[in-house]
Amino acid sequence: ALLACIINFVIEAISRHSVVAAWDYMTGTPLVFLYNAFMIFVTFSIVYLFKRRIFVRIIIGAIWVILGIANGYILLKRVTPFNAQDLKIAGDGIALINNYCNGFEVVVIAVGAVALLIWLISMWRRGGQYAGKIHHIAALIGIIVCGVLYTFVTNIAIDKRVVSTYFGNIAFAYEDYGLPYCFSASLFNTGISEPNGYTKKAMAKIDKDGELNQTAASRSSDELPNIIVVQLESYFDVANAEFFTTSEDACPNLHNLYQNYSNGYFKVPSVGAGTANTEFEVLTGMNLRYFGPGEYPYKTVLKYQTAESAATALENFGYGTHALHNNGGNFYSRADVFNNIGFDTYTSKEFMNILQVTENGWAKDDILTQHILNAMDSTEQQDFVFGITVQGHGDYPEEKVLENPRITVSGIEDEGRTNAWEYYVNQLYETDQFIGELLQKLKERGEPTVLVLYGDHLPTMGLEAKDLKSRYLYNTNYVIWDNTGLQKEDRNIPSYQIMADVFDRLDIHAGTIFNYHQTRRQTKHYLSDLELLQYDILYGEQYVYGGKENNPIKEGHMQMGVLDVTLSELIAQMDGSYSLYGENFTKSSKVYVNGEKQKTTFLNNTRIDILDTEIKEGDTIEVSQVGSSNRIFRTSKQYIYQGGKLVEAPDTTVDQTEGTTTENTEQ
Repeated sequence: ALLACIINFVIEAISRHSVVAAWDYMTGTPLVFLYNAFMIFVTFSIVYLFKRRIFVRIIIGAIWVILGIANGYILLKRVTPFNAQDLKIAGDGIALINNYCNGFEVVVIAVGAVALLIWLISMWRRGGQYAGKIHHIAALIGIIVCGVLYTFVTNIAIDKRVVSTYFGNIAFAYEDYGLPYCFSASLFNTGISEPNGYTKKAMAKIDKDGELNQTAASRSSDELPNIIVVQLESYFDVANAEFFTTSEDACPNLHNLYQNYSNGYFKVPSVGAGTANTEFEVLTGMNLRYFGPGEYPYKTVLKYQTAESAATALENFGYGTHALHNNGGNFYSRADVFNNIGFDTYTSKEFMNILQVTENGWAKDDILTQHILNAMDSTEQQDFVFGITVQGHGDYPEEKVLENPRITVSGIEDEGRTNAWEYYVNQLYETDQFIGELLQKLKERGEPTVLVLYGDHLPTMGLEAKDLKSRYLYNTNYVIWDNTGLQKEDRNIPSYQIMADVFDRLDIHAGTIFNYHQTRRQTKHYLSDLELLQYDILYGEQYVYGGKENNPIKEGHMQMGVLDVTLSELIAQMDGSYSLYGENFTKSSKVYVNGEKQKTTFLNNTRIDILDTEIKEGDTIEVSQVGSSNRIFRTSKQYIYQGGKLVEAPDTTVDQTEGTTTENTEQ
């Protein structure tokens, strides 16, 4: 019991980056502290099933301390603490480790992991930790008693509000309720629990005999405008910050839009991180508060299940639906999720010839302009395009990395913070320039268009409510530009209502959740009925559709990328290598000869050199766009090397999920 208290204090001191803060937490909320210590104590009860009890106790204690170290380190890099959902995106995190950690930190992490492993092995080999005969029955009874007692204590703690089952702010929850409880809650409390009063009759009352399933618009399909939504990474209007000033306007294009088009504060579900959760609320119209604490639905329910979205709603009117992101296609499982929520295409960075990156390695946003236009050009009808930027992403370096910044920051005494904010506002300025360029291109197209721009969350910069004019950490900004004559209506709006609002302004009524927002917003039981509706659609019997067999959202049909990779010529070089020429190559293009991946050098979007192989008459050649974990997103047509030339093989079809190719027998 004493060891459990000591470990609890240690992990809180590490998590809070302060022994004093941990002491204040322990003495200020002793019941919370003891509850968390009791949780650690319960995990120690399993040692009585082992002869080497001391060794097992050391392992369990080490796991708790490692959890505290992981949380403390992550909180140095972002506002959101370490939670169980981070384990589900561990692969994505490892792929991006260089964007968050410098070389020294990576070495320290590796050395620490190796040192821990060596220490545990030495403790095992040292022996002397035996405790005599194991009394299995007594041990099992003791473990069961501890488990039952813990359940009893937890129910009392929740009932007496010592801890809570709802985290309005996961960062504040960790501070109030402690790491052990909050982490375990994020581990076991996922999805939406069945709400009280969930019945077929209750859902019929909410649906009002099919009212939510209507699909209608006042304009014909060919009169509807393009709808483009761009989520701006870590964007907020820095003019709302009260503790520093900039040498010039960091967002002149956005500020010009604010003057002439509908805008306001944009309430998002997270601070400093959680891009995919703001994205989830925007695209589905669902409120994240009903899910588990710290949960990413992109990594849970939507990774495996189809669901309605803005894409499926607009598909009813014949829209082409496209997603774009200048980051990896696997990140946050987007390649799976976008397929499950109805997008026709998804263009990730694997399909972009990215030439410019920020000083900490993120792709610059101006690459998105042409790819948005390419997506619109890929169809003849109206388009819904959802773009996600990445240039404004942290970590924001406190050392000076911009030699001659266009915009300088003043008013901050600390040099490191000044450098971090200076880096941020200059990235923001370039993102704003991308917006200006995109607007100009859209105007030149002359097509009826609505453009929605918003920030996904505040940057990870240690902001406090008192630093902002809005006095609220969950506010970013949004603006809606159009060339269709929409009336300017300024108001603040939560992210889960934005698409319903845009649809309503265009007199578009489609999608169960969006119709619900349009008809029930600001009415009695609005939020409680929304919880019922979300549960019914994602986890329940889908009464709103008339049963699961009538679910209108079927298996996805998404294609990765909108531009085909084509091969035109293969030239043998004097050094034994080959130069492969074609179109739309990127750094993620990998060459396969007879189905085997080759060692290559990417030169530009029209040339890749193939190294250390010999290509013979009759060999087949194809190029695949490959993401993280060697996942093949899309493969070009197959070509045969004949008579020194590339000849297109008989028509082939590609299974993008598995990356296999089968011949079209009909052809």
